[in-house]
Amino acid sequence: METALVVVVVVFALGFDYTNGFHDAANAIATSVSTRALTPRIALLMAAAFNLLGALLGTEVAKTIGSGIIDLSSEAGIGTEQGLIMVLSAVVGAICWNLITWWQGLPSSSSHALIGALTGVGVVAGVTVHWQVILDKVVIPMVVSPLVGFALAFLLMVAVLWIFKNSSPHRVTRRFRIAQTASAAGMALGHGLQDAQKTMGVIVLALVAGNFQQTTDIPLWVKLAAASAISLGTYSGGWRIMRTLGRKVIELDPARGFVAETVAASVLYTTAFAFQAPISTTHTITSSIMGVGATKRLSAVRWGVAGNIAVAWVLTIPAAAAVAGIVYLALRGVTGV
Repeated sequence: METALVVVVVVFALGFDYTNGFHDAANAIATSVSTRALTPRIALLMAAAFNLLGALLGTEVAKTIGSGIIDLSSEAGIGTEQGLIMVLSAVVGAICWNLITWWQGLPSSSSHALIGALTGVGVVAGVTVHWQVILDKVVIPMVVSPLVGFALAFLLMVAVLWIFKNSSPHRVTRRFRIAQTASAAGMALGHGLQDAQKTMGVIVLALVAGNFQQTTDIPLWVKLAAASAISLGTYSGGWRIMRTLGRKVIELDPARGFVAETVAASVLYTTAFAFQAPISTTHTITSSIMGVGATKRLSAVRWGVAGNIAVAWVLTIPAAAAVAGIVYLALRGVTGV
């Protein structure tokens, strides 16, 4: 029974990773596609490849998810089956919210959906929830990273406009369109570094709950499985959200697309390696797009669309927590655990 539950949890976790890939594919490539720097299919192939590479570059974020949100170790007094059902409920809750926001074309955060789902299950089950870790590595970065992304993108775009103010617009556009290939690759690498690690953390959480391992170290097969799943999901595309990020927030040109991607990727790398914080790639790239758009004029940003995105951001953690809590109660009722 326990082994079967672990297998089910791993399968659902990889399913979440897959939805993360097609849900967040827009994060890496929407700006490049909308500026015609890359064709959609080439952009997806490149994003899938760099997601795979990025997923193998580190484990710091995975360890935060695997041990920092809720405590399912044997020392916490949680039964094996109960712990596995908790992890399964969290993954199902996160998948449900991903699918809802994908259907609505809203670039919400898969990361926060997963963290919210784990928190919701922990609260309903009455286990230890590490609120200080959630505050330090989720809530504060959730607020700070979009602000940093917006400000840095705005300032860098102002600098680019000043540097190239006397250059030929046609030549500048062509050069930045080429440069966007590199910035989109960097964004995809950062997405893999951040988001695939979150699934690794969930799988390790299940392995610990099922007594298959005692530490939060990430086995190689977990890294490869999570990296492959998010890459396949990315390649399948996320056209609804891509349209929102690439066209509905602001009409992007290659220079603004390059700056937005470069800033967002830099924020992703910094938070992953320096702070081990599982921040949202969605929040970071969206705020960077708004930052470069604001250099035209504030009215150039479609603030109504931005407001709808902000509502999805605010709702993600509590909504995913509620869904996961309901799933947990239902599974407990069915299994009698």
